[in-house]
Amino acid sequence: MGSNARRSAAGEIGPVRLPLEARLRGRLVRRYKRFLADVVTEDGRTITVHCPNPGRMIGCATPGASVRCSTSDNPRRKLRHTLEMIRVGRTWVGLHAARANDIAARAFETDAVPELSAYREIRREVSVGNSRLDFQLTRHSGGRRPAYVEVKSVTLADGRLALFPDSVTERGRRHLETLMQLRRRGSRAALLFVVQRADCDRVSPADDIDPAYGAALRAAARAGVAILAIGARVTSRAITVERSLPVVL
Repeated sequence: MGSNARRSAAGEIGPVRLPLEARLRGRLVRRYKRFLADVVTEDGRTITVHCPNPGRMIGCATPGASVRCSTSDNPRRKLRHTLEMIRVGRTWVGLHAARANDIAARAFETDAVPELSAYREIRREVSVGNSRLDFQLTRHSGGRRPAYVEVKSVTLADGRLALFPDSVTERGRRHLETLMQLRRRGSRAALLFVVQRADCDRVSPADDIDPAYGAALRAAARAGVAILAIGARVTSRAITVERSLPVVL
């Protein structure tokens, strides 16, 4: 893992709470075709649910593991239920990748990320050249320049070390290149890892899975892109950010 330089320090920052209703209990049968999963419910039914995670879900797709699903009453939806979390050991792991952006938005609104605090306007899904980033933060109370932020949901872990990505991600590397370009032009730029499990206390690039991403992440840090991480506790009622986590490069 290179020089093992820490780009951020651990510390309490919350709580930042994102309410969640994942009342349907069951056990995972299988995850397949990337966005589908079969679940056996408590009353013995086997249902197909939406799996909102594009990654490989390494360690987070074990057949027989306890899961929780949310339910939608939207008649336009083909699948009524969404796989929200899975039990890994004694920890619930949040599988809904888009929840990471919702968590980040709450954190920015409440100034829970010190490096990105004091911005009064938060825009989501911002186009930058041929790329799209998750957030643009503007109107800083102290007059600082706008900040561009890309958010990554983290579910993979090796012991207490959270790792990203869990599959090769060319798109992730392009995001880092865009952040570096913005930084060179004078804007603030940051990548924020949202670790959706409470059993990790630091984050690193998964070099064994995607060494090119790890190299790009370290290059971005050298170029002045802030590499940040927050850790969240996942339950069937809420996702709660409890602390910042160090990123080890």
